[in-house]
Amino acid sequence: MRIAAQLYRRTNLTCFKKPALSFGITFAPWRYYSYTMPPKRKATSQTPSEGPATKKSTFEALQPSVKTEPKTEPESETKIKSENAPDYEDPNRERLEEEYGVIQRDFYPAEMSNERCAQYNANEIPRPIEVLTQAVQKTAFARKKIEVGDAVVHWFKRDLRTKDNRALHLASEKAKSKGVPLICLFIVSPQDYQAHLTAAVRVDFELRTLQVLKDDLAAKDIPLHVETVEVRKKAPGRIIELCQSWGAKHIFCNIEYEVDELRREAKMTNTCLEKGIDFHAVHDDVVVPPGNLTTGQGKQYSVYTPWYKAWVRHLHENPTMLDEFAAPEQNPVSAREMYADIFKTTIPPAPENKKLSDEERERFKSLWPPGEHEALDRLNKFLEKKINKYKDARNIPSANSTGVISVHLSTGTLAARTAIRSARNVNTSDKLDAGNEGIKTWISEVAWRDFYKHVLAHWPYVCMSKPFKYEYTKVRWEYNDEHFARWCEGRTGFPIVDAAVRQMHSMAYMHNRCRMIVASFLAKDLLLDWRMGERYFMEHLIDGDFASNNGGWGFSASTGVDPQPYFRIFNPLLQSEKFDEQGDYIRKWLPELKDIKGKAIHDPYGRGAGKQAEKAGYPKPMVDHKVCRDRCLARYKEGLGRTTA
Repeated sequence: MRIAAQLYRRTNLTCFKKPALSFGITFAPWRYYSYTMPPKRKATSQTPSEGPATKKSTFEALQPSVKTEPKTEPESETKIKSENAPDYEDPNRERLEEEYGVIQRDFYPAEMSNERCAQYNANEIPRPIEVLTQAVQKTAFARKKIEVGDAVVHWFKRDLRTKDNRALHLASEKAKSKGVPLICLFIVSPQDYQAHLTAAVRVDFELRTLQVLKDDLAAKDIPLHVETVEVRKKAPGRIIELCQSWGAKHIFCNIEYEVDELRREAKMTNTCLEKGIDFHAVHDDVVVPPGNLTTGQGKQYSVYTPWYKAWVRHLHENPTMLDEFAAPEQNPVSAREMYADIFKTTIPPAPENKKLSDEERERFKSLWPPGEHEALDRLNKFLEKKINKYKDARNIPSANSTGVISVHLSTGTLAARTAIRSARNVNTSDKLDAGNEGIKTWISEVAWRDFYKHVLAHWPYVCMSKPFKYEYTKVRWEYNDEHFARWCEGRTGFPIVDAAVRQMHSMAYMHNRCRMIVASFLAKDLLLDWRMGERYFMEHLIDGDFASNNGGWGFSASTGVDPQPYFRIFNPLLQSEKFDEQGDYIRKWLPELKDIKGKAIHDPYGRGAGKQAEKAGYPKPMVDHKVCRDRCLARYKEGLGRTTA
């Protein structure tokens, strides 16, 4: 279950496009949704003199007519305080969170209690991955007795590749053992896309990738059946129906680690067996499966550095875990005739709730070519030309020093195993933590992906709208529509923050250092509920991955597994000066500031270029960082039961 942060409740959904901002420039528009917002409860933190709340809904604030200019003087603690900061003893808190979409009630229940989170931590509740493991173990003997049928099926999910795909390889081997055809399938689920907050650009990338995959498989006479199932709960049953119609008695797939997916796979293991089908789900999305790494006390790691050391040690002790799985074998020639109807089918269009405009489709098609061939090409070019300088340049957003393969890792057009093995093979050492500094650093960065999926599997409540540090639920977050709208639009008045948001709007991608800066600004400077930002990223990034996105937001909001406490607060000005020293990144994405000279680019209004920036249409800083920092420290202390003295 991928419950990322919800910005709003889905009611009366209709898509529309917002025009480019009135900065005297044009850049790519981004997607919002119109809706009818339920009435908000009365303010809980108003002073008597403020009168009744009159603030607009989030999307009213996003309309072009709403162009509230920031105040000329930095806002004080009192002025920036939201009228809707919830009281966590207030029984209306859950309703307020629902109104702002923190819980997507169309698909999921209300927020889990801290007590239930504690039960997971105390091993009093079986984790979904444990339920799946038990189902696999209990049915192993009976499933092993099932004979191969008329075909073998591989179910594609987030593994859209033919090479180095474990489940696909096993399916091919099983089919080959009896000389029967291999059939592949993929289910398009509009409700899954909505429940999982999948960006429309990501759906477009997947569908374009499916066409590449269909062509690659067809070259080996392997059919790929792609079908849209409107109701997500009906997908497992439809998969079973298809297998029965094909006479298949074996289904292979790779495991996904979100809660709903693990529970689905456990249920399908048992349901398929009742129907005489062996449902075989295997680990492939990670290099080292969750549960393989434990501390000396037999516990799961919750801190990256010791986890990474154990991860490296485990792979050194088990080097075959990085071996490549062979691509599927050629199907019998009879498959072309037997499944002619599948070969003739086309990839369905994007569901109505995830459609792009014609302009968006063309732009993203140019920016993000699909498929595993493109993934391997990007990886090889990075290893040949950039990886040696990666350690020193990876945090410089204008340096173009990263691999930009995250979308391929996320959709599975590239296996993390392939990436790490390839980097090791060009290193000066066969050890993952030795040799070239750039290669060592890059491998450790790719490993974060494994780490966050291990966290997701062991602490499943993190994908149930709860932070890893669930006691931080009592921090009083803000729900200020105007502030959130300006953050979404890239109009905060902090150039590094706005440049990063503009990059995301244009490319559906944001540099990793900038993701941390932008997220920290929302969670710490604005004190907005971090789950709102988490969702916004998922709905706009082409490489959105729940585990990594949630882990990154937990890092920025100090609610995650990172051991640094809440008082780590990024100063956006210092981050800008350190990682975009000459302002190249800012000037690229904020054309209205392109003529600002020298260090003033980082803070035009504070460094003598205010009139120039104002004339170009760039807003003043919406808040004072120092005031916000002090407020943030006080609010976290309050939420954790500390005094502000």
